[in-house]
Amino acid sequence: MVKKVAPKLPPTGWRKYLWRAPIHLYRIGLGPLMGGRFLLLNHIGRKSGQVRQAVLEVDRYDPETNAYIVASGFGKKSDWYRNLLKTPEVSIQVGGKKLRAIAEPLSPERSAEEMVRYAQHHRRAALQLAGLIGLELENPDNIDEWRTVGRDYIPFVALHVQKSAE
Repeated sequence: MVKKVAPKLPPTGWRKYLWRAPIHLYRIGLGPLMGGRFLLLNHIGRKSGQVRQAVLEVDRYDPETNAYIVASGFGKKSDWYRNLLKTPEVSIQVGGKKLRAIAEPLSPERSAEEMVRYAQHHRRAALQLAGLIGLELENPDNIDEWRTVGRDYIPFVALHVQKSAE
């Protein structure tokens, strides 16, 4: 059974700068150091209309759909997630590659399956993520608990890479 407890909120103050430090690595040309496990998301603010950035962990790359699958760790209230709902046209940088993409929020059922896959491949990170957002799993070996986490708390997004105009 998944139990909701007090979440650890996104950092504020000086901790926010440390949290956002990877963005600065991309800005100064050191994005390739992040490898393929992270990407820089450039998106449009839903209220401001300004370009916004976030560094996200890549759950996986799906070669069949040419999409990077990412999770909204802080749920549906994450600013970047809400921005994508309004303007799904984005650009991403994975390593040294800059790409255009269309964001597609996955259904709760697909998010549940992605969470199971993530927990199986990145167990420690999945447990840390659950704790960060204030979730306790009674039995982390129970796949149904991970499905609940993905279905009810952590939405996933597919970033479909667009073919460049030639």
